[in-house]
Amino acid sequence: MSSPSQESDRILAGARQSLDHQRAGGRRVGSIGRQSAALKRQHLLRKLGRMGMAVLAVWFAAIVAGLVIDGIGWTGIILTIIASFVAFGVFARYPKMKVPSLGDLNKGDVKALVGRTELWLEAQRPALPAPAVQLVDTIGLQLDALGKQLQEIDQTHPAAVQVRKLVGEHLPGVVQDYRKIPANLRQEDRAGSSPDKQLAESLGLISGEIDSVTRQLASGAIDDLAIKTRYLDYKYGSGVEGEDTPALPRP
Repeated sequence: MSSPSQESDRILAGARQSLDHQRAGGRRVGSIGRQSAALKRQHLLRKLGRMGMAVLAVWFAAIVAGLVIDGIGWTGIILTIIASFVAFGVFARYPKMKVPSLGDLNKGDVKALVGRTELWLEAQRPALPAPAVQLVDTIGLQLDALGKQLQEIDQTHPAAVQVRKLVGEHLPGVVQDYRKIPANLRQEDRAGSSPDKQLAESLGLISGEIDSVTRQLASGAIDDLAIKTRYLDYKYGSGVEGEDTPALPRP
């Protein structure tokens, strides 16, 4: 069994590999997971829809005004174009993507919890030290895998309850507690450790627990696949005790 320091070194090494992979183009810059990236795409699509509707509304109003007053003239056309650009610019900037608050993370469906937590963690990264940022990126990859597993389980499943505690409370709670510490005290050693080191250690433990939960949820599918593989091997493969399956009689 590996010691805590060896486990921490393993997690940090994995985080560095993950970060190198992302810098090489492995995943969308700025998103630590696929679910947060999907939420951003949904927000962008809704924003593009509002932008298009706003421009159409401006031109529709101009057409109606032209019919009522028998033409709007060049001045009206220029004003319509200007209004179109203004509407386009306003809806391009607003509404901005809302980062979930700490109190909102654990509300609603546990399946949506993963995406909200990824968005929240992305917003915290600028305030975290480099080792913690690398671990957050690794946790993003793990949350993607966990999110897929959560698609298949009931809200009352013990694993779902555990995920809600781990991802919706403990993970953001550790980061939030760290951010409450003044920046000039975060590297200060106290009793052989510092807030920076304690944050990295806590995130490493959470990363290991997320991996454990994901493996527990996947164990049933792994067992089912192994059983089916043995059955197929028995029926169509080498058969019992390595004997070849008899050839089917010719018609």
